[in-house]
Amino acid sequence: MVGGLVSEFARYVDRGIPIVGIEPSCTAVLRSDLTELLPGSAQAAAVAGSTFTLSELLTAPVPLGPSNWQPPNLRGENFVVQPHCHQHAVMGFEADRALLKRTEATVTVINGCCGLAGNFGMEKGHYDVSVAIAENGILPALRSAESSSTLLADGFSCRTQASQLANVKGKHLAEVLAASLPER
Repeated sequence: MVGGLVSEFARYVDRGIPIVGIEPSCTAVLRSDLTELLPGSAQAAAVAGSTFTLSELLTAPVPLGPSNWQPPNLRGENFVVQPHCHQHAVMGFEADRALLKRTEATVTVINGCCGLAGNFGMEKGHYDVSVAIAENGILPALRSAESSSTLLADGFSCRTQASQLANVKGKHLAEVLAASLPER
């Protein structure tokens, strides 16, 4: 199954087309775990080396990044940002931070894990631990955020945790950027 995925993605990578992951946990699998699952596979290594986050692609220099794209001016917008744990562990958050800075929005980055961790927080016996972890970062940050703030969280788990524990609907960076595109 993984080999088929790699073969499919390699068709694009071989033509110089990057793989852009929008879910951090999936991006981390392609970027990091793939070469461990398929050691010695040149295709897996090529796919891993050609996998980027949306922010990495948008902040990359040409020829990888867009030549004339500018991020929207979001001056006056307030974002509370929850980086996904896989961003901390594998991809980093530097490209996201750089892209958000270019938007001129007010950005507060939450340190720590949201506590959901995929299905961990939903498993029997883990709920209390999940909530306790959320109380170390995301929940107090959301409670203290300005009412006009938007939670920006690329991870589905992070958005789910915020929705279920704080009744806050988060947005993915792609949603924020898409909302600023001119209508066609």
